[in-house]
Order: sequence, then structure tokens, then C-alpha cells
Amino acid sequence: MDYSKCNFKIPKEEDDYQQCSEFVIKAISKIIKEAIDNKKNKIVINTNLKLGLPMENVNKVAGPFVEAWAHETFCEIVEDTKNEYHLVNVEAGERLNMADIILQFQKKRKNQSSITSNVDVKATAEDIESSGKSPNITSYARIRCAYLEDPDYMFIILSLKHKVYSKRDEQTKLMNGIMEVFSYNAYDLKNISSADISYNPALGTGQLQIRDIHYVKETKRTTWEFCQLLDKKYIASKNGFDPWFKLAKKFGWIKDG
Repeated sequence: MDYSKCNFKIPKEEDDYQQCSEFVIKAISKIIKEAIDNKKNKIVINTNLKLGLPMENVNKVAGPFVEAWAHETFCEIVEDTKNEYHLVNVEAGERLNMADIILQFQKKRKNQSSITSNVDVKATAEDIESSGKSPNITSYARIRCAYLEDPDYMFIILSLKHKVYSKRDEQTKLMNGIMEVFSYNAYDLKNISSADISYNPALGTGQLQIRDIHYVKETKRTTWEFCQLLDKKYIASKNGFDPWFKLAKKFGWIKDG
């Protein structure tokens, strides 16, 4: 038996999925751009360190701060119930959730009136060349299951580039750390080109990674086309077809018989 002869369960997204994806990415990008343009892009970290933050290691703690900044930025928008982005709800992703932030937008659609977007925030440091360049995104099996359970599952990667510097507080004479978000990109995982997605088999069922998050090309595709792409990357790794077939039966990606 080989992959082409499997009796697959084939997910089918709504006809307007790509329009919804473009709508969400445009809204997220505009919200972040507005925050940067309005100088609301600084995270001040008060410390009692006279020499300031240890710059050589600050990238290790930057992720949670930048993620929290993004969450608060979206929360400020949703406080205005008539905001221009039609953002109606913001939630923090629960522990072990694939997404850091869950956004819900109001939009008239053929069969629905809203769009739910799962946002994974990735922070990269301007001052450290390799910082966050090739991040882990999520588990192969987990995202494969998510797209089968909900063919309209929308997983957005929000890349936020930041720089860090220290500034002395004139009153306390102590050094404050300043993280400043200055650049952004937003991508729909399903539309990232095959060449820009890599598969690392080292952990569990393997991790999807972005080869270089600063330079990503896009390819519009259906949910089923993306599932096949993920499967082929798994099979092409050292795992091969037989381990994939066991996973497919375990998680119900193929029909019995």
C-alpha cells in the first residue's frame, strides 16, 4: 500500500476562506502598524540592576513580553465596540494551546457571521542575527488533526521584530530595559510556500518550522492541499510511509476499510 491509495477523509473549507484570511491578515497588520506609528510599541522593564538588562541573553525572555504586548494591543482595539477592524473578541490562548492569542472578527459570510483566527506570536531580536529566525511552529500531528476537525481553521503567524536597549531612570538612577517592537509580518500558515516550511522529526510526531521567518513567500492552497503537503514532508523524512500510516489510523485521517 502507498499514500496515493489511502482512503482519505478529505477536509473542505468554505468557498470564502481565502478572502477571510486576507481580511484577517490585513486587519492584524493594520492594528500593529497603527501601534508602532503612534509610538505605543515600547515595553518598559523596571529593574533594580544598575547596569541594566543583560543584553546578550535578553532574547531568551523577550518572547513572553512581546506576546503580552501584542495581546494588550488587540485588547485596546476591542474596547471600542465600533472599531474599524470589526474585532469583537480577544482571548489569550490557554496553556498548551497552539495559539497565543485568539481573535474573533465580525464579517458577513455565506454561512457564518464571524471569523475566528488563531494567532501564534513569534518574537525576533534585531540585535541578534539568528534570534527567532527559524522558529518551531507546532506539532505536525496536532495541526494536521486541527485542519481535519475544522477545515476553516485559521492559524496566523505574527512575526514581531524588536530591539532592546537600556535607559537610566533620572529619579532612581537605575537602568530600565526598553523593548521596542518596530517591524511585523503576518502569514497564514496554510498559505506559506512549501520551500519555506521545514519538518523537524526530532520531537514527538515532529515539528513544523519556518526556514526564515523574515523572508516568506506565499502560495494559496486549499486545506486538503496543505494536509497533503504536510503528509509528504513527514513521509519524506526519515520516518517514511509506514510510521505515517500508523499515525493516520491512530488519528483517523483515513477511513476504515
